[in-house]
Amino acid sequence: MDYSIIYHPEVKNDILGIPKNIKDRIKKAIENKLLADPIKYGEPLRRSLQGYRKLRVGNYRIIYKIEKNNIEVLKIGHRREVYDKPRYE
Repeated sequence: MDYSIIYHPEVKNDILGIPKNIKDRIKKAIENKLLADPIKYGEPLRRSLQGYRKLRVGNYRIIYKIEKNNIEVLKIGHRREVYDKPRYE
């Protein structure tokens, strides 16, 4: 199945403070893992974030949701803060 990526408008702000080498790893993870098989590579989240998934890239997490053929990337951030201020529906 072919997927397309949709980014939440605030993801631009999320990646501003991330070091360049980590940004490159995140980009590769999105291109090589999320677009290939988002269910296989991502883990489902629990409790209040049920229905969302995460992809781990070192100490950073990509929070996303799958809707039909679209992968909506909602937030990218360090593991200690990515779950604190959610922008989830």
